Parts: sequence; structure tokens; C-alpha cells
Amino acid sequence: MRTPSISICAALIAAIGLMAGCQATATSDIYPDPIIVNHESINLAAIPTNWIDQAKATLHIAYGHTSHGSQITTGMTGLASWQGPYYAWNNGGVDGALDLRDFNGDFGHLGIADDLGDPNRTAWEQATRQFLDAHPEVNVIVWSWCSQVDGTEAQIQQYLDLMNGLEHDYRGVKFVYMTGHTDGSPPSGNVPARNQQIRDYCLANNKILYDFADIESYDPDADYYGDKLVNDACYYDSDGNSTRDRNWAVDWQNAHPGEWYNCASAHSQPLNANMKAYAAWHLWARLAGWNGR
Repeated sequence: MRTPSISICAALIAAIGLMAGCQATATSDIYPDPIIVNHESINLAAIPTNWIDQAKATLHIAYGHTSHGSQITTGMTGLASWQGPYYAWNNGGVDGALDLRDFNGDFGHLGIADDLGDPNRTAWEQATRQFLDAHPEVNVIVWSWCSQVDGTEAQIQQYLDLMNGLEHDYRGVKFVYMTGHTDGSPPSGNVPARNQQIRDYCLANNKILYDFADIESYDPDADYYGDKLVNDACYYDSDGNSTRDRNWAVDWQNAHPGEWYNCASAHSQPLNANMKAYAAWHLWARLAGWNGR
């Protein structure tokens, strides 16, 4: 016959196991639908100005990245120079600009993490918690990869689990997931597989995704290069001989003078950063409440 104490212990163990299982399983109760920002999100003119205004009035963003991730912010800086101060951003949202605290390395000046893989694959999560605890006004967190998305399935799952945990512990903050940059792999390669793992998770669990790789796999005319060994510099194999011999961004820039702007674009071409900036403003508007249509 089981004693009461043994029964109580068994019940407690079962309860703990249930709680652990809940923590390890992604849930979709944070957002009602996924928000996916990709190559279809680069039409700046399609974003209603009232939602850009709403983004500037309500969002307080912190962004952690290194060189590849800087394409977004250098593109945004170039856009403000090209189109005017309406698209300005700065730390604190001064003079009506978007409040975007940009950390190109050393997120939050905490000395903990630079991006999603530097110095390791978990430091960014510790830095995020420490930063949010000290800055409760921040309501959007964005992190990008350098090249570390080229990991194992388990390592990417760890990233997804850590993001999910942050969402549940900081309910008033929107956390933006991100794919890594293209690396010249064929569609069957590891980086495309790991990026697809992130996409699938975000779609299945109603997450917010900025699809960095997808944006640089298409030109502005929606011609696709992801099956042509495209890399982060926009070079691709045009004739199927397994050698990258053309650059879609340079070709498009040459064919469309006046339709793009020059700006810094780490490891890449200005057009890539242009598109990343357009998509970023699409993201900010969506986070402010725009339905994307």
C-alpha cells in the first residue's frame, strides 16, 4: 500500500514534469497571427503614412547586430538622406524620429553579447533580459545573425526556445525573429535548411519574422536567385555551371538609375540595404498595428 507521502511526492514530480514540458513547447498565444516580413514587403509607398506616424509615436526599439545586420540601419540612414527626415531614426526618437537604439556590437553597452552567435549562442538572451529590466520603456527587441545560422538543427531550436521564453516573460515586448544571410549554398545546403527551420517555426507559432535571407534572394522585380548559389554580396550563378558570375544587385542598379540610393551595405551592394530598409519600415508599421494590406 502506497503511503500518503509517496503519493504526494509522485504528484509533485508529475506537476513539475508538466510545467517543464509547457516551458519547452512553443505556444501561439502571444500574437493571433504571424507577421512575416520578406521580399514581398519592400514597397515603401504601400505603407500608409498614418502607420509610419504610429510607429514613430509608439515603438521603442532595441537592435543588436554586427556587420551583416548593419545593412538594415545603414539602409535606413540612407533612406532618410534620400527621401527626407520623415524616415529619420535615432536613439531616443528625438525630433519626431523613430526611436531605434542601435547596437552594432556590445548590445546595450553591457559587455555581454554582440549578435545571436557572438560570443556564443546564449549570451544574447542574458543581455536582452538585463537590458529590458533596466529599460522598461523598450517594447521591441530585434537581434540578427552574422554567419552563425550555419549551425545544427538543435542549435537553431535552442535559439527559437530562448526567444519563446523571452516572449512569455516580457509580455509587453514584441520580439522579432530573423533568418541569417545567404551564403552561396544550394537549396539543399545547411544554411537554407536552418533558415527554413526558422520560417516554419514562426509560421506555425504566430511569431514575428524579419526574413533577412528571403529579402536578398530576390531583386526588386521579384526575380528569384535563391536556387542559383546566391550569396550575401548578391553574386549568383547565372548559367548553371556552379560558378557565380553575375551580381543581381549591380545589374539592377545599372538598369534602374535614379530608382535606388547609394548607402553603406556591409559585405553587399547598396540595393540590398535599400530593400532591407524598406522592409524594416514595413516591419515597424506592422508592429504599430498596420494589417499589411
